[in-house]
Amino acid sequence: MKITFKYIALKIFTCFFIFLTLLYLPIIIYANDTEMQETSSDDFNQLYHNALLETSSDVNSPMTINARSCIVLDRLSHNIIYGKNEKNRVKMASTTKIMTAIVVLENTSSLDKTINVSKKAANTGGSRLGLKTNDKITIRDLMYGLMLCSGNDAAVCLAESIGGSIPEFANLMNAKAKELGLTNTHFESPHGLDSSEHYTTAYELALIADYALKNTTFLNIVGTKNYTVTINGYPKTISNTNELLGNLNGVYGIKTGFTNGANRCLVTACKRGNMDIICVVLGCDTKNFRTQDSIKLIEYAFKNFEYYNIKEFASQFILNWQKENPDFFTIEKGNSNNIELFIDFSNCETSTIPIQKNLIDDIEASLSLTSYLNAPIHQGDLIGNLDISSKGVPIASFQILSDRTIEKNNILDYMINFFRSYPNQIESTLW
Repeated sequence: MKITFKYIALKIFTCFFIFLTLLYLPIIIYANDTEMQETSSDDFNQLYHNALLETSSDVNSPMTINARSCIVLDRLSHNIIYGKNEKNRVKMASTTKIMTAIVVLENTSSLDKTINVSKKAANTGGSRLGLKTNDKITIRDLMYGLMLCSGNDAAVCLAESIGGSIPEFANLMNAKAKELGLTNTHFESPHGLDSSEHYTTAYELALIADYALKNTTFLNIVGTKNYTVTINGYPKTISNTNELLGNLNGVYGIKTGFTNGANRCLVTACKRGNMDIICVVLGCDTKNFRTQDSIKLIEYAFKNFEYYNIKEFASQFILNWQKENPDFFTIEKGNSNNIELFIDFSNCETSTIPIQKNLIDDIEASLSLTSYLNAPIHQGDLIGNLDISSKGVPIASFQILSDRTIEKNNILDYMINFFRSYPNQIESTLW
């Protein structure tokens, strides 16, 4: 056979192409949650020890946080305990699957329905449950494969089952995000592999997690360390990729994530005593940084914060103030000077909020009111502000409203007031 230059060039090109494919194949395959092995007890203890060294009981002591963005959110009040770039739009990797799971749970009639795995789902790259074309598996087992071993194949299988296609399922995810009032979150897939219009913020991801954890089925799944799924009638045991679950006191979920664009991510739910928090770290450089950052933030929250009944404090302050200042208001041209103050708690979801422990003994309130008002005044009208702080640190601010309507005097009111005061005027004239 005659060997031509064209033939040699084609062979060289083919070899070069195969070389590049083999070079980048690991990146393509391991683009999501590659750390399938569990963190050993010794390794975790070392990471925990290192994290504690940088976690001070002094709230003003700075912590080194590797994550590009993070948040600690109190589940009771939705107050932010700690934040770093928490409202910046970022990639979220497999933490996407929190929303995937809740959309599935809210749109399926039975978790025991058997699904036939499509070729598209079976060929999905990244972290996998290990599904093959035409495998048979229940939605329940797919959910465990989705949340424990972060199976992208399970994510696509669920999306096709519930939405009919990935784009249609993404529409359901975005509709749910809108329903939750999220303005900086958008989904393009059920698995979270990098794409330009697939993003969230640490803050909004924490809100998604908080919502999802209210679903008891979801709560049970993400709190499971090991589980045995059944594929085609054969058992397969899978483990949770969340390295904090079972290792850190109080942790009960929820999801890891990794892509080249998002780096290492982790959403954690942790409860100790009556305090329940969600910690989100996004964009960590390594898995160890992800673990240490999460430990630091969780320990920081429980060391430095406790619940305080802010509504009770504010209500008692206003009650005392009104007793001490019964004639404070003058209502110009009003048929009454009798105003009762009403605190608008609409921006405060609960009575108790987390407050820095070192501030509680010095909490004080400042009331800003105008004593001269013009009638008419309507029920719900803004008449002042109540600011609560401690040692110069703002804690809460509430609007003060009128609890009643005070009408403007009419001619009849003027006549009644005149005749009421007339005897007193005559008496003072005679004397």
